[in-house]
Amino acid sequence: MAAFRPAYIETKEKGLLREKISRARKLLSSCEICPRECDVDRLSGELGDCSTGAEAVVSSFNAHFGEEPPLVGAFGSGTIFFTHCNLKCNFCQNYDISHEGVGDECGLGQLAGIMLILQNNGCHNINFVTPTHVVPQILAALDMAIEGGLEIPLVYNSGGYDKVETLELLEGVFDIYMPDFKFWDPVVAERTCNAPDYPEVASEAVVEMHRQVGDLQFDENGIATRGLLVRHLMMPAGAAGTREVMSFIANNVSKNTYVNIMDQYRPCGKAHHVEELSESLSLVEYKKAVKEAKEAGISRFAAP
Repeated sequence: MAAFRPAYIETKEKGLLREKISRARKLLSSCEICPRECDVDRLSGELGDCSTGAEAVVSSFNAHFGEEPPLVGAFGSGTIFFTHCNLKCNFCQNYDISHEGVGDECGLGQLAGIMLILQNNGCHNINFVTPTHVVPQILAALDMAIEGGLEIPLVYNSGGYDKVETLELLEGVFDIYMPDFKFWDPVVAERTCNAPDYPEVASEAVVEMHRQVGDLQFDENGIATRGLLVRHLMMPAGAAGTREVMSFIANNVSKNTYVNIMDQYRPCGKAHHVEELSESLSLVEYKKAVKEAKEAGISRFAAP
């Protein structure tokens, strides 16, 4: 088996990474990086819905062992948790990070250094958690990290609320896409994160991600090296629309898509403000969701 070589190394060698960095940075001056399209000048300190200016804000970074098995392996997934979010779900389990802004500004050199620390600690990948609103900063820091010897896969771990135009900038950069596909019903998306267009946006984003990297692939040790992994958080009273989401993935992306149907929902943040979201999940609901996914044609699942 040929040795793994991240896509971003070839992209840099061809001179394409610099072009992507330049194009992404220009987006910050009248920000349209995500579907919110706030049109603020983040380079001058103006803040839009993501509450982030010219510098990325990081809440923590570590070797994380709670991710999917193909990412964790023996030494963990090198997670970098970005503060703030472009989606801001009212039930977020990281409410203090996504809504309340716990974290510190992180310059490009610092961010590059974090990537190299995680790699040097043996992590199997660099896992950017909630990266959508800081794509320009990630690209610029990546350029520095490559110069420092970065050579492990990059994971784009997003809420699924990503513009196709921004994702196109990332082609040849990210090896693994791991989006959420949260809701199918626009009404639910509006009530939980003020994004009634979420189902349409996430559908287009997942298709584009798969176009770039294909189905999830593994090395000889079972560690993911490239491809798409979709997360779907079950919600009370069927609010997530599992059957419809899984049918879309099977029919419009790939029946071979690696899916994690997550059962860890619990009322967090302001979930108690929405009556149907104020309850935790039952085992019966989880089994029903898995059954619906299988009936849709999905066959590759992360271990529960």
